[in-house]
Amino acid sequence: MSASRGTSRFASSTSSEGPAYHPGMERPRIVVTLANPEGKSDVAIAEDKNERYLEAVERHGGQPIPLDERASEAQRRTAFEEMDGLVLSGGEDIDPARYGQPRDSRTLVDPGRDVLDEESFRAAAARSVPIFGICRGLQAINVFSGGRLVQHVDEHASRPYRGRASAAARHLLRVVPGSKLSSLLGGADRLEVNSFHHQAVDRDGLAPGLRASGIAPHDQGDLVEALEGMSQDRWLLGVQCHPERTESSPEEFGRLWDAFIAAAREARAPSATP
Repeated sequence: MSASRGTSRFASSTSSEGPAYHPGMERPRIVVTLANPEGKSDVAIAEDKNERYLEAVERHGGQPIPLDERASEAQRRTAFEEMDGLVLSGGEDIDPARYGQPRDSRTLVDPGRDVLDEESFRAAAARSVPIFGICRGLQAINVFSGGRLVQHVDEHASRPYRGRASAAARHLLRVVPGSKLSSLLGGADRLEVNSFHHQAVDRDGLAPGLRASGIAPHDQGDLVEALEGMSQDRWLLGVQCHPERTESSPEEFGRLWDAFIAAAREARAPSATP
């Protein structure tokens, strides 16, 4: 089944971060893959994390279609048929067997989520609808495109990466000049972003067809904390940070949501057109 959610307080609001949406505009249907809150140590916290993604989509002008690993084959098929855009959200680690590595003892996997995310990614790619990956979602884009991950970033990164649950964990993101990300952020060359992860993509593990658009520098090698597709024919962007957490994200990151929803509106599925 799809993830449960209450009525969002943003259902009829406009975006305060740019001209992406105003009342009367059609809302593209955005599939949002989510963590299954069942079995989590704190279900309320897990559900709140899920709700943040759904609220962000709605706030910026989209109609979220929540989907988690409990969804049946028929429910997934219907969601993919209606999909105008895809958000791959955060969650547990991706099984390293998917990129040919043994599992580190600190890697916590969710095989059902891996299946859901890959099915969603393949369906979105086949239909050329926009894809926006967040945290695990960036990593999923890379792995499903043929790349690999660094399984535990403590061994590679500087102190700001430690303590992934800390709301105060922040570090520098260097934006690559000339990238799509740079353009969307109005030419910003560096920003301070939040950090809730313990795995990452490094330059050597970047998949073919993807390019780094944001780098987190440190002494032992750069980490790719934003990536994008090289093809001009599809909208594909991933960020390692959490732009749905507006209280700890640069204000400029609202433009990423705006651009994603605008691209999804342009790609609106024929079956969803009145």
